[in-house]
Amino acid sequence: AKKNRVKGCLECCIKCLGGIPYPSLIATILLYAGVALFCGCGHEALSGTVTILQNYFEVVRSPVDALDVFTMIDIIKYVIYGIASAFFVYGILLMVEGFFTSGAIKDLYGDFKITTCGRCVSAWFIMLTYIFMLAWLGVTAFTSLPVFIYFNIWNICQNTTVLEGATLCLDPRQYGIVPIAEAKTVCAGSEKFYRMCESNELDMTFHLFICALAGAGAAVIAMIHYLMVLSANWAYVKDACRMQKYEDIKSKEEQELHDIHSTRSKERLNAYT
Repeated sequence: AKKNRVKGCLECCIKCLGGIPYPSLIATILLYAGVALFCGCGHEALSGTVTILQNYFEVVRSPVDALDVFTMIDIIKYVIYGIASAFFVYGILLMVEGFFTSGAIKDLYGDFKITTCGRCVSAWFIMLTYIFMLAWLGVTAFTSLPVFIYFNIWNICQNTTVLEGATLCLDPRQYGIVPIAEAKTVCAGSEKFYRMCESNELDMTFHLFICALAGAGAAVIAMIHYLMVLSANWAYVKDACRMQKYEDIKSKEEQELHDIHSTRSKERLNAYT
């Protein structure tokens, strides 16, 4: 009895594992990893950027409610909070959609009916995932800008011995960080420049932005993976719908033939009687 119980539990586990939509699971894990990497590293990189601007470029927050660089950074942080929560929910929805359109679910729970609502939901998910993929492509391109800026600064700091005697300055006005009227330059050879290059904030912020860029790229790959999975699920739903219509027509014709045969048998029996 104990062996039969263990065997039954093992078969049940194998059956449940067979019902998991592994392509959707892999895409969900990749999406969560990418979004977590982008949101976490991006948030900390923005905080490091604020520290660098305040400590080494002496940029101060505007006392009035103006749209300065610090306000923009706060807005981007709130956007990151929204992205983290929204894609956490969206990943769950796509995972559930993968369960209900997987052929393994049919094997586990028996035959099911493909409704028009189910086909519309699958098509809606494909369209929404495509839009999100384009959005993440834009986010990846936007994230590459601070990586490029910090790479230039980091590269200058790594070659300070070569720059001895050169009048090379870092001016945040070139990137629209501060107004044109404010001169917040840091030149090579100055004390601020050496303190910034030797600080942990610059190196950490640069690598955090690289990790955020990698997370955005992972999210793009996850969206492409989801598109492939959803397209395959849509094709499955479409074929299942056609098969369902064929089975309905076939069963209807068989019932009609059975009724005709029963009617003729009764007529022959009555005629014989």
